[in-house]
Amino acid sequence: MTRSIRGTSSLFLLLVFTLFLATSPTFAQDRPESGGHELQVWTGGGRSVPGGTKDTNVWNAGVRYGWILTQPHLPGFLSGRFELAVDAVPAFVVFQPANTTYGAGVNPVGLRWIFATRGHIAPYLELNGGTLFTTHEVPRGTSTVNFTSGAAFGVYFFGDHAWSVDVRYLHISNAGLTVPNPGVNTVQVRLGFGKFFGKK
Repeated sequence: MTRSIRGTSSLFLLLVFTLFLATSPTFAQDRPESGGHELQVWTGGGRSVPGGTKDTNVWNAGVRYGWILTQPHLPGFLSGRFELAVDAVPAFVVFQPANTTYGAGVNPVGLRWIFATRGHIAPYLELNGGTLFTTHEVPRGTSTVNFTSGAAFGVYFFGDHAWSVDVRYLHISNAGLTVPNPGVNTVQVRLGFGKFFGKK
């Protein structure tokens, strides 16, 4: 089962990345605009921090699809656009003291505020939440089904494509499905490569 999940995750990411590269020349937009969309592949990793289970590392990779819902709002440096996004996470690895577990998940709620800038750089803030399914209990002795919630601060770099880098806090917990429920808290760095498109 573990090999199957790893193989399926790798194949899925390869297919999405190939499709993305094949279709990217047809995209007409290189930065977020109201009514546009975002397609991104990303990967990230980090380590546990105090407040949950210790000595745990995570690595994950996925695909993001977003909708830019608004024109810039708020005054001055707070001005930005609101994006709603969904992340498919076919590759999620948790390195625990007891074992290494593999999983997959989905984040159906991604709320991102992209600050409106005129240059090639735009910072953003994000809140997100989702579900994670793993081959072993995370943490050990709890559950193979967990919920994830997180917050991030990052920066886009615009050019022919949009690169992003962010630092994010991720909380993994089974929300009381089992007792005890110590959870896992991590701080991660995530890198993304994508494109904004859909409106000229």
